[in-house]
Amino acid sequence: MLQATQRVVVGTMIIAGLTLTGCTEKKQQAGPMGPPEVSFLAVKEERVSLTTELPGRTNAMATAEVRPQVGGLIKKRLYPEGGLVKAGQTLYQIEPASYEASLASARAVQARAEATLGTVRMKAGRYADLVKTNAVSRQDNDDAQASLKQAEAEVAAAKAAVETARINLAYTKVTAPISGRIGRSSVTEGALVTANQPQALATIQQMGSMYVDITQSSADLLKLKQRRLAGKGAGQAPVSLILEDGTPYPHKGTLKFTEVTVDQSTGSVTLRAVFPNPNQMLLPGMFVRALIQEGIQEKGILVPQRGLSRNPKGDATVLVVGAEEKVEVRVVKTDRTVGENWLVTAGLKPGDRVILEGVQRARPGTPVKAVPFGQGPASAGASPASAGQPGQTQKAPAAGTTQPQGATK
Repeated sequence: MLQATQRVVVGTMIIAGLTLTGCTEKKQQAGPMGPPEVSFLAVKEERVSLTTELPGRTNAMATAEVRPQVGGLIKKRLYPEGGLVKAGQTLYQIEPASYEASLASARAVQARAEATLGTVRMKAGRYADLVKTNAVSRQDNDDAQASLKQAEAEVAAAKAAVETARINLAYTKVTAPISGRIGRSSVTEGALVTANQPQALATIQQMGSMYVDITQSSADLLKLKQRRLAGKGAGQAPVSLILEDGTPYPHKGTLKFTEVTVDQSTGSVTLRAVFPNPNQMLLPGMFVRALIQEGIQEKGILVPQRGLSRNPKGDATVLVVGAEEKVEVRVVKTDRTVGENWLVTAGLKPGDRVILEGVQRARPGTPVKAVPFGQGPASAGASPASAGQPGQTQKAPAAGTTQPQGATK
């Protein structure tokens, strides 16, 4: 029994010795841990196009609602719904019989008035000669001259009545006030319409070019003007469109007009841009997003969004590889996002190496092994294109904070 116990103790000691020897060999092979590896992107000055994205609605260049100017029954519709019409083209025919009769009656009244005028004019002429020899009294002459003027007035009134009847007869042909594309008809043949009724028979819209009305707050409008001046924007600002389905509109537009007053209820101002619409892709009332070109910043510095974080004060910060390959915290000022990057206006200079990968292993003041972004293990699976994807901003540790030595991204 004693011998068995001794064998167990000796075996345990041998196993423990082998384990310690293995651990010692592994530690000797591993050696001391080196500085953590980080991936950086060297920033540079580049030409940056500055834009502002605003919501907007499309409107036709010209819109005309077709309404009858006389009443009656619609005899015929003379256009295809949704087709193109020209100014002056007849769209509807209103039953003209009663208006033709009114014109004939007015012409008869005119003829009678003109016949009466001839007789009265001759009488007035004779009386004017006879009163000189006292053959007729002055009173009779005055009455004759007054009758002449009355007859002339009746002729003028009769002519006006004829012209009115002629115009009303012409109005039985409802014509297009402008050229453009006409929509659906709100009435059918046989419908009764009245003069200047509130309901339009149809609507014509000119869509060869389209307005895009953009709403912007007055405060943002002031900033836009200042940025255009700072960004060397001159003349009419170019505008691009993004359609409702997210696709870009193939044609560029220009900013033509800014409303001269501010809407007091909303504090907003309307900007109007004009876009060519050769293929009728834009329809009135569409919701779009307008990208207004503010100007060009010749020496802009862009930093991917993932390389920027905020300190407890809310200031924007980045981690850079500084002197002696040590990590430094830089407080920067940003103006806006440009695509997938931040536009930095202060705090960085060309050549600064901004850490994008491995920031959780990089503590301020500690040395690191810096490799260009995309060329080291820290950047495995990443690419420069993905460095600035929105929503991937990584929070860098604030100066003086402690991270676990073995923490990884």
